[in-house]
Amino acid sequence: QVQLVESGGGLVQSGGSLRLSCTASGFTLDHYAIGWFRQAPGKEREGVSCIDMRDGSTLYTDSLKGRSTISRDSAKNTVYLQMNSLKPEDTAVYYCAGYTTVQAMCVMTEDVSVVYGIYEHWGQGTQVTVSS
Repeated sequence: QVQLVESGGGLVQSGGSLRLSCTASGFTLDHYAIGWFRQAPGKEREGVSCIDMRDGSTLYTDSLKGRSTISRDSAKNTVYLQMNSLKPEDTAVYYCAGYTTVQAMCVMTEDVSVVYGIYEHWGQGTQVTVSS
């Protein structure tokens, strides 16, 4: 069964850090691009960043830009999102998603409507809550 499972969310104070993990089971990520998305209460889902598992190339949107780093561990079939200097407005459910990539760069935009159909597999999300 193909699955993406997020973990690492939780409650953190403003200014704190969290590292989210996205682990795949039932398939290997070698030929995938993995993206992170988030959805705050009452808001549309938005894209955060993506990574091409083949070469590690990355792309960031303005969401969390400069405060986040996406990385991969192919041996663990896992992608990470390191988030620093967190703010209360970063409170959201964070999702990872993946698709089989055939082009040179992973695809990601802040407006999820542009890329939503590209991502084939989605995780269930992990809650991140930042207190002020």
